[in-house]
Amino acid sequence: MLGSTGSIGTQALDLVRAHPDRFRVVGLTAGGGNRSLFERQVEEFAPAVSGLGEQASVDIAAHPCDVVLNGITGAVGLRPTLAALDAGTTLALANKESLIIGGPLVRARARPGQIVPVDSEHSAIAQSLRAGGADEVDRLVLTASGGPFRGRTRTELADVTPEQALVHPNFAMGTVITTNSATLVNKGLEVIEAHLLFDVPFDRIDVVVHPQQLIHSMVQFVDGAVVAQLGLPTMLVPISMGLAWPDRVPGAETPIDWTQAADWRFEPLDDDAFPAVRLARQAGQRGGTASAAYNAANEVCVEAFHDGRLRFVDIVDVVAEVVGRHDVGSAQHLTVDDVLAADAWARTEAAQIVEGT
Repeated sequence: MLGSTGSIGTQALDLVRAHPDRFRVVGLTAGGGNRSLFERQVEEFAPAVSGLGEQASVDIAAHPCDVVLNGITGAVGLRPTLAALDAGTTLALANKESLIIGGPLVRARARPGQIVPVDSEHSAIAQSLRAGGADEVDRLVLTASGGPFRGRTRTELADVTPEQALVHPNFAMGTVITTNSATLVNKGLEVIEAHLLFDVPFDRIDVVVHPQQLIHSMVQFVDGAVVAQLGLPTMLVPISMGLAWPDRVPGAETPIDWTQAADWRFEPLDDDAFPAVRLARQAGQRGGTASAAYNAANEVCVEAFHDGRLRFVDIVDVVAEVVGRHDVGSAQHLTVDDVLAADAWARTEAAQIVEGT
């Protein structure tokens, strides 16, 4: 378990705790931000190996086990992801940055079926894909809550505050992810991730706004049938599927109560007010390290927004400018150093643009 003190890690350990006959922790790592919690986890689960920091995660990701759950946040999760893949272990991947910034590297190292997605949308797609063969898939449909500003125009978004951006309608998450949900950058990242995970072209990956978030994502097949995965808006099923794939964990989540009346809405995505998804498609189609630049520039802009140095509507505009300036290089001979250099360049470039706004 990499990133054991974060949201994904603590929920995963809850599942382990509830199913001691099924799961055993052999390794724990964390970044070190909550040392006391980590020490309690180590005492409770008594893993064979444990450690704090990026290098500990790289080393422990290669330790013999059945599944490595990468719940690390950020670009520091890339090297542990590659270490787990090189070890031949099943990788339950919640660290989307591994794919976003290092897509060609990760795809080249992974054998078919080695990566099990833990993002709720991609877990839903993986589950729905069981209904047909790869040649029967027409489109992937990612659902989005629309965030706290759903329905607003770009003009109406000009003066929103950081406090307003952190009020997600369904989830309690960290500052960056919650803000990304408000700008829909998070959904843009998920479009790139879906392309890399399932090898479906960008023009066959759609996004639809579904405020209730009970349908986690869908697959449309060539005969017109649509298969979706439904459930409460929590991460327990995706995490349990990541730990047990391809099996299910009984009682992982409370089912939807079908005796209660409910209305479910679907709305088209407003690309004018929320251009982040369109920009992500463009970055993904450029290939190379364009997606790494998109991700890195956004993180700088989110920080600037919360520091009061950048308007909400300027976040994606600055990201677009950075991606447009970026020399993507070749994906054929990409190295980890190339990816991290692109990440660093984009952060510097974004910071300079922000200072000039």
